[in-house]
Amino acid sequence: MITDRKSEKAAAIQELTFAVDSIDDTEIMDLAGLILKAGKIVCYGAGREGLMMRGFTMRLFHAGIAAHYVGDMTCPAIGKGDLLMVAIGPGRLRSVETYASIAKDAGATVLCITAEPDRVEHTGFDRIIGIRAQTMASDQGSHSALPMGSAFEIALLVMVDLVTNKVRAGRQENPDIMRGRHTNLE
Repeated sequence: MITDRKSEKAAAIQELTFAVDSIDDTEIMDLAGLILKAGKIVCYGAGREGLMMRGFTMRLFHAGIAAHYVGDMTCPAIGKGDLLMVAIGPGRLRSVETYASIAKDAGATVLCITAEPDRVEHTGFDRIIGIRAQTMASDQGSHSALPMGSAFEIALLVMVDLVTNKVRAGRQENPDIMRGRHTNLE
């Protein structure tokens, strides 16, 4: 039984390594550059991908960026010079596509992070970043060590934390300044 657990863990780590390694380092640098140049950043994702994007919003705030999440009461209007970043693991989701369309009509730059770039409606996005990982839309008949879309979601979290590191470096702030923006109401 212990051997089975070890092999299951090894398979999960291997799957996550593959997903994280599929992220182009240039994309991480370019995304950090877009964030540093944008006026406001607004993030969105559905389901558990949304949780990863909420975490990213918080990290950007900690890094001193004007970052917001779609649907929050404090999310401002988005427009020219702003950036909407969405996660759509399976490539298509009406709610996400609707937000992208609204942001694009308002003049914002719209970026999509997905596991299925071929399924994304390319006209709705200015930029698409791919992470090669299983999603809930591609898990039928799969022998993945992780359920549903976990590989994409976890790789997404790693990617956005790496982007946050580049944003913080671009702002030339030390970790103490970033920590100072963390809430003390916990």
